[in-house]
Amino acid sequence: MGLETKPLSTLHEKASYEVADFEVPTGREEEWRFTPLRRLRGLHNGTAEANGKILVEVDAPGEVTVETVGRDDERLGKAYVPADRVSAQAWSAFTEAVVVTVPKETEVAAPVVIRRRGESVEGASYGHTTIVVERHARATVVLSHRGSATYADNVEFVVGDGASLSVISLQDWADDAVHVSHQHARLGRDARFVSHNISLGGDLVRISPSVAYTAPGGDAELYGVYFADGGQHLEHRLLVDHTGPHCRSRVDYRGALQDQDAHAVWIGDVIIRAEAEGTDTYELNRNLVLTDGTRVDSVPNLEILTGEVASAGHASASGRLDDDHLFYLQARGIPADEAKRMVVRGFLGQLIERIEVEDVRVKVEEAIEAELSR
Repeated sequence: MGLETKPLSTLHEKASYEVADFEVPTGREEEWRFTPLRRLRGLHNGTAEANGKILVEVDAPGEVTVETVGRDDERLGKAYVPADRVSAQAWSAFTEAVVVTVPKETEVAAPVVIRRRGESVEGASYGHTTIVVERHARATVVLSHRGSATYADNVEFVVGDGASLSVISLQDWADDAVHVSHQHARLGRDARFVSHNISLGGDLVRISPSVAYTAPGGDAELYGVYFADGGQHLEHRLLVDHTGPHCRSRVDYRGALQDQDAHAVWIGDVIIRAEAEGTDTYELNRNLVLTDGTRVDSVPNLEILTGEVASAGHASASGRLDDDHLFYLQARGIPADEAKRMVVRGFLGQLIERIEVEDVRVKVEEAIEAELSR
């Protein structure tokens, strides 16, 4: 399990389980240039000692198997090889992992909920989660993150042939939390994967969702909602790696920012390899800037290595609220502040309403309302 070098001119050139195979980031590297390294508390350079504590609770229906396993469990690390130093550090430092298995041909009505709560930012914590949805099974998983922590982890989603998995990852940390996470999905033949990443809390949150296809017919939809306040850094770095023919992907991330030094970063990388003929893909990022003093970095990247694609495209837009929309509402007697809230609700609500789990959807709507009321 040594260093792998990928023959592509992308941001994802290396993969290894070994921390030493990755140089310590300086901030000048393309994959780190938007991240304030000084705020990572040593997660990137080996100085973050693994003496923190994260409490983990799992609620699952009876037909789902939930296990806490050691590092030597052979199911761990099969779907994903770390692609940067923090991910490799998380792989090297975790002591126990959560493995969730949905048996083949099982449709799970209630969601599997994995709650992680941090108690302090002192000392770092490292984690690993593997979700296996076997052939022709269907399930929904909620990943909930709360409290104060300095935390890095890897999450593997293994979706079998003809299976379907919907994941909702809620980053609702306290204001002092730092969280760096890699979430990787490996899809089998005709598998379906839907991801919702909602980032609201935390001092610095950097989430890296990725998807790889192992057979034809895979379908992935990646959605994201984030709301950055003053001083907050919310970063999402996506990779959709089309490695097989006749697969589909859709990406739609939307964010809002307000107050001084609120910073949102979105990087969307889509690779269509030479063997991925018939690929159908589109990625989109939109940001609403609500006040002065904020910063948005949005970079869509599309790398196509074959001429035989069904469809491929990307788009990115960041800007202020539309004056015409606000004027239209105010002309009908709606106060300016409420008009602004209505526009933001509609903008983010198009993705929030896609969240399948009602409790989570309501919680996100309430959190957005709280943000808009500040």
